[in-house]
Amino acid sequence: MPRLGDLQVNIVGSGNTALVLMHGFGAPGDDLVALSEMLGGVREGMRFVFPEAPIALDSFFGESRAWWMIDVGRFERALQTGDVEVLISEEPQGLAAARQKMLGCLDALEREHGISSDRVVIGGFSQGAMLATDLVLRSSRPFAGLVVLSGTMLAKPAWLSAMRLHPGFPVFQSHGKLDPLLPHLVAVSLRDAFIAAGIAVEFVDFMGAHEIPPRVLSKLRGFLERLAIPRPR
Repeated sequence: MPRLGDLQVNIVGSGNTALVLMHGFGAPGDDLVALSEMLGGVREGMRFVFPEAPIALDSFFGESRAWWMIDVGRFERALQTGDVEVLISEEPQGLAAARQKMLGCLDALEREHGISSDRVVIGGFSQGAMLATDLVLRSSRPFAGLVVLSGTMLAKPAWLSAMRLHPGFPVFQSHGKLDPLLPHLVAVSLRDAFIAAGIAVEFVDFMGAHEIPPRVLSKLRGFLERLAIPRPR
C-alpha cells in the first residue's frame, strides 16, 4: 500500500482534484474504498484518497484501526444517561496528533501528486468525520469543502470559535435519525452551529442508523458536482 507522509493510503483514480475520506473508529483502513465506485464519474478528474488511521486496535474480527483512542465504557455510559455535553466539549487526547498526521499526509499529496488543499474536499465517516471537521476549522488550509458523514461535535468551545472564521464555507453533513452511537440530536446541534456561523451546510438526515445509505451518496454526488474548485495552477 502506498504512503503519503506517515500514513498508508488507498488511492483510486488520477485526477487533479481529490476527495480525501477518513474511516471511522474500529474500521479497517480500506473501509470506505468502495465509495469510489459508488461515486465514480463525479467531477471529471477527481481522485479518491483513503488514509488509514495510524493506531491498530486488538480485534477478533480482523483489522481494526483508530485515529485516536476512545474510552468506550465512558462513552456508552454518557449515551445511557443522556449526558453527552461533557464529552462533546472535551478535546480528546490524541486528536492533535491525528491532525498533524493528516496535515503531513496532505503535504505529501501536494508534493507528490500536485494536488493543493484548495482542490481537496476533505471528509470522513464517524471518527473520521470528526477529524475532518477539526482539520477544516483549526488549520489554515483553504479546503474546497467538507463532508461529515455521521459525525458529531467535539472540542466544542474551540470549534465554535473557529467556525466564525469560515463564513460561506461549503459543508455536506448527513446523519441517521436512529443512530445508536452518535445521537441525531447532537448532529443537529453541529448543523445549527455551522448555520449560526454563516457556514453553507447541506444537511441530509435519513431514517436509519450509523451508516451511509444510497440517498446520502446521491446527495453527496450533487454536492461535489456543484463545488467551485479552482483549476490547477
